[in-house]
Amino acid sequence: MHRVLVVDDEPQIVRALVINLKARKYEVDAAHDGATALRLAADRHPDVVVLDLGLPDMDGVDVIRGIRGWTRIPILVLSARQTSDEKVEALDAGADDYVTKPFGMDELLARLRAAVRRAEPAAGMPEDAGVIETADFSVDLAAKKVHREGRDVRLTPTEWHLLEVLVRNTGRLVSQKQLLKEVWGPSYGTETNYLRVYMAQLRRKLETDPSHPRHFVTEPGMGYRFEK
Repeated sequence: MHRVLVVDDEPQIVRALVINLKARKYEVDAAHDGATALRLAADRHPDVVVLDLGLPDMDGVDVIRGIRGWTRIPILVLSARQTSDEKVEALDAGADDYVTKPFGMDELLARLRAAVRRAEPAAGMPEDAGVIETADFSVDLAAKKVHREGRDVRLTPTEWHLLEVLVRNTGRLVSQKQLLKEVWGPSYGTETNYLRVYMAQLRRKLETDPSHPRHFVTEPGMGYRFEK
């Protein structure tokens, strides 16, 4: 059974989410402000967080950064903010997905399920998945770990999933649409800003010179390619 932390200062939204999530056998905690959300995240260790950005005591982006300081649990933003810059800011802070208000409950639950799946160990992982070595870092596909300069690199579930898809297709172009569908789910295909943000994050964490990437290559208008 998965535990969900719902963070929103609108009681009717919290009530609707709690009812729908409990009906689907989720355990649910609720917070109406950022401070309570951070405390519950630390105390209850949810499997996924559904987070509104417009909180009474702090900006939701600061809550994302606070959670990302110690855990990789998926964070699904639920917000009335609809501009591209605001979405990118939340994704850049470490959110895994973004749903704008007003929202459809079925779509939100589908995105929540996808976020939880991305965080779980991959089923049927081949035993010979092995370790991919580059000049700058190594990727252990079986252990789901990345090492650089002798240390583990902390990746969010979405960052890892994107990296895994690219690494498993080393040397091959992976289209934008394919990446979106494999990492975020079949209902995605046009959210190229997600790819731009997460590729930038992978480059910052793994490339020696992120502005001139050696391993995560962009094919303009088509997709991305991983090179060892």
